[in-house]
Amino acid sequence: MLKVGLTGGIGAGKSEVSRLLVSYGAVLIDADRIAREVVEPGTPGLAAVVEAFGPDILSADGTLDRPRLGGIVFSDPEKLATLNGIVHPLVGARSAELESAAGADSVVIHDVPLLTENGLAALYDLVVVVDASTETQLDRLVRLRGMAADEARARMAAQADRSQRLAVADLVIDNDGPLEALEPQVRKVWSELLERTAR
Repeated sequence: MLKVGLTGGIGAGKSEVSRLLVSYGAVLIDADRIAREVVEPGTPGLAAVVEAFGPDILSADGTLDRPRLGGIVFSDPEKLATLNGIVHPLVGARSAELESAAGADSVVIHDVPLLTENGLAALYDLVVVVDASTETQLDRLVRLRGMAADEARARMAAQADRSQRLAVADLVIDNDGPLEALEPQVRKVWSELLERTAR
């Protein structure tokens, strides 16, 4: 089994890269998806988040109001650390379960947005970074996700910068260009991952 950490800044295009890798045969463990699962209604994770941030972070239907919680934590490093302290251990435990269920010859892609920030590079056989300029990230967040520019900048500022991410990269996928330029690069990375798995 080859354990690959996949990361990139918000708006860099990591989701598209992971989608392509899955289409080639990778097993995907998506930290964001797991992070949503561990705070669903009725979970100990949601109870802990409500205890830390109060009942106002719940929607009328009892689910976590993500935009409201995001507004609280992304501008306050201490509150973000509190949230991460609750969610990250739960995500880690569930990721380990999913990984152990993958086959011995699998390429397991761990899609981890905050890999660099949380010093997780050593957990993986290698790290793939999806890289894009801050201008490209900002444009995508505003144009494609409908974020206000200030909110997009705050979210970007809460993450590691490009140089920090590139410092932990074993392989880099440049996603500053159009979508059609991405696929050949991802296919090349996939070939490299298969080679390493075979070794």
